[in-house]
Amino acid sequence: MKDAQIDWLEQSKQQPDPLQDAQALLALLDDWLACGWLRALDRALAGFLLEREPSTDARVLLAAALVSHQLGHGHVCLDLGMTLDEPDFALSLPPEGEGSLDVLLPSQLLRSLTLAGWQAALNASRVVDSGQYEHALRPLVLVGQRLYLRRYFRYEQQVVQGLQRRLAQPLTMPEALPQRLAVLFADSQQTPDWQRIACALAARGAFSIITGGPGTGKTTTVVRLLALLQAPAVEAGQALRIRLAAPTGKAAARLTESIGQQVGRLPVAEAVREQIPSEVSTLHRLLGSLPDSRHFRHHAGNPLALDVLVIDEASMIDLEMMACVLNALPPGARLILLGDKDQLASVEAGAVLGDLCRHAEGGFYTAATRDWLEHNSGQSLAQAGLQEGDATGHQLEQQTAMLRHSHRFDSNSGIGELARAVNRGDAAAARQLLQTGGFADIHRQRVSAVTDMAFESLALGAALPGYALYLQLLADARPKPEVPAGDPVWEAWAQQVLQAFDQFQLLCAVRKGNWGVDALNLRVANLLHRRGLLSADQGWYEGRPVLVTRNDYSLGLMNGDIGIALRVREKPLQPGASEREELRVAFPRNDGKGGVRFVLPSRLTEVESVFAMTVHKSQGSEFQHAALMLPDARSPVLTKELVYTAITRASQHFTLVEARDGVFEQAVQTPVRRISGLDLGQAASSG
Repeated sequence: MKDAQIDWLEQSKQQPDPLQDAQALLALLDDWLACGWLRALDRALAGFLLEREPSTDARVLLAAALVSHQLGHGHVCLDLGMTLDEPDFALSLPPEGEGSLDVLLPSQLLRSLTLAGWQAALNASRVVDSGQYEHALRPLVLVGQRLYLRRYFRYEQQVVQGLQRRLAQPLTMPEALPQRLAVLFADSQQTPDWQRIACALAARGAFSIITGGPGTGKTTTVVRLLALLQAPAVEAGQALRIRLAAPTGKAAARLTESIGQQVGRLPVAEAVREQIPSEVSTLHRLLGSLPDSRHFRHHAGNPLALDVLVIDEASMIDLEMMACVLNALPPGARLILLGDKDQLASVEAGAVLGDLCRHAEGGFYTAATRDWLEHNSGQSLAQAGLQEGDATGHQLEQQTAMLRHSHRFDSNSGIGELARAVNRGDAAAARQLLQTGGFADIHRQRVSAVTDMAFESLALGAALPGYALYLQLLADARPKPEVPAGDPVWEAWAQQVLQAFDQFQLLCAVRKGNWGVDALNLRVANLLHRRGLLSADQGWYEGRPVLVTRNDYSLGLMNGDIGIALRVREKPLQPGASEREELRVAFPRNDGKGGVRFVLPSRLTEVESVFAMTVHKSQGSEFQHAALMLPDARSPVLTKELVYTAITRASQHFTLVEARDGVFEQAVQTPVRRISGLDLGQAASSG
């Protein structure tokens, strides 16, 4: 231990013990806040509880600050035992020696606690309730060794209980199910055909999950599933009310486009095709988000008018949103979740799909489920390598299907092989794939600084698609000056530019620092300006790509939408005035009709430049060439899920950009651990 730290620890022995003195604990939390280890909100919660109940034990105040801190890192609750065993990892706090020498490190303080003592202090506190809701006004809830803020405990219970009700709810299955499946999958060449199995499972329950990696056919599966469900309903003269949703506008737009392309190829009657919707809404729009509120227009008292709800990109759904969706669903409606369980979880608290799919890889079908599947799907599961399940402990798995064959990334795809190695946590295999150069679609670029010529070549697109591509198209394909305002040529040009921009995206793991989103957005804009491709690199200028960071229902723009500022010819506002070109921001329409809409820059208050975006923001998107920029230092956000998500955003080329050796390996070997109690098999024990 360093001398300065020893001296401070000796001096601290004469100070009040933060675990025995509430005011001393608050003073220590102030120090942690100054170091950036806590948020102001975390510290404020501890102070509020002490004001509300002056006798509150300092250990309770510490737990309150930490459970709030955990929510900020995506965890639903604070696991007391895990926190004591691995404080640095569990809390995403700096390891020993990386903090300020004159501040007591969180890990040092936690070493003087015992699990039993911490639980006893919480159980005795007047601000802590049990999971049985004995004291409805207490803000904290303790269940075993998990501590929650009451609101999130309620969300978790709503999700668990809502899903359990749906899993236990029998629904009428489509007539002649085996025959209908045989027609829908007549062109299948897979053995077993997991898409066919997924359709069979989903057809028999009020809740089901279809998970799988990129290119495994999740959208194809759900389109055929909707045909399977809708055909007998149309034949009976009562078509099902089907709604499709996704967490973000970008994901909704991609699903809209994909479904629209596939419905026309279904081997069903035209009357059935007409009853399969292609328009996809965001979840916020579907539920009816209320301005300046976390509540929605649709809830248990005003449920959604639908019979089937399909949610794509379900890995992005946080716990609160899942609770709201279940609350708004009519009792007899089907809910189908689609998503890649291995992708990054939501930015907000919870990893709902990951929690629900924790056993999806093994299958865990009961003998009864296997027999039913083989009879109705016509697929043999004998050689599938699945584990045996039991009806009590694996109730959810009986309605979960994992698609296992990638149609996009086969054994000849470097992107696919790299994604699989990262997903296994095999850093050595992933590194070898990048270094051997055996695949033409994966690349590695070492850079020493943001001024590195290699980075400039990557951003411009010297060898692979880069940002010069869309800017050259912007200039070369611009409509001629004589093209009048309102001519469809302007919209067609804007659509071309938007599509060209989507061919390349620089992805970042962090927002701050030399290799974060903020710095790289400035760097790339400056580079393009110096090369004469942009007229400016600050403010509003033609060619500026922007990302919407907050839903704007008045404009019909959703968080995650991307637009590009373009000069287009506008009709004059004053009679007799001549037409002139004005700067407008072009956005793809997300209403299922395609096309482009133009918005005044002055109306866009919640946007940021998007030459670089975080991997989180890229979910639901696909780029011809995606480049992941890893920072030059370790970070708690660097995980294998982040790297895997970045890799699978690329359809043709992926480039790993490294500023320091070892960071990639550390990320691949670090799985995300989102702490929650979302376990359908243990719901009864938690009230």
